[in-house]
Amino acid sequence: MTKREPKSQPTWTDVKAKLAAFDRTALLDLLHHLYAAHKDNQTFLHARFGLGEDVLEPYKKTIDRWLWPDPFRNQDTSVSKAKQAIFHYKKAVGDSAGLTELLVFYCEQAAGYCQDIGYQEEGFFDALVLMFDQALKSANALPTSGRGSLIARLDRVRQISHAFGYGVGDDMDYLLAKYVKHPV
Repeated sequence: MTKREPKSQPTWTDVKAKLAAFDRTALLDLLHHLYAAHKDNQTFLHARFGLGEDVLEPYKKTIDRWLWPDPFRNQDTSVSKAKQAIFHYKKAVGDSAGLTELLVFYCEQAAGYCQDIGYQEEGFFDALVLMFDQALKSANALPTSGRGSLIARLDRVRQISHAFGYGVGDDMDYLLAKYVKHPV
C-alpha cells in the first residue's frame, strides 16, 4: 500500500477562485462572519475604513501591552508582538503619518519602560535602536510640517536612553545626526 501525497496548502488563488462565485449578499455575509470571528479582524476593518475616533488606538494598546507590561500581573515583554501591531496597521492602512506615529510611540514606550523599572535586556535595547532608526527614516519621509514634533519626541527618547548603557544613547546620537540635519 503506497502513501498518498498530502495536498498542498490552499493559497490566496484558491480562495479568490471561490470568492468569484459569491454574489454581493454572500460576500457581505462572509465579511460579517469574519468581523465577528476575531477582534483582530474588527481592528483591521475599522482601520482600513477609517472608522472610529482614533484608528491608531488599538495598535497603540497592543504596543503598550507588550512593551510596558504590568509586573504585578506577571506579564512579559514581547518585542515581536509589539512590532506585529505596527505590521498589522501597515497592512490595514499603510498611511505613512499613522505608521510613523506608531514607530515613535513604540520608541517612547520601550524607553519609558526601561527608565521606569530599570529594565536592562540587550535584545530589547537592540530592537529599540532599530525601531528608532526606522522611526527617523519614516519621519524624514513625511512633509516638513508633520515631522518636527515627531523628531522632538524621538530626541526625548534619545535623551532618556543615555542612562541605559550598552551604547544605546550613543547609537541614537549617531542616528539622529545622520537623519536630522537641523538640531531639534
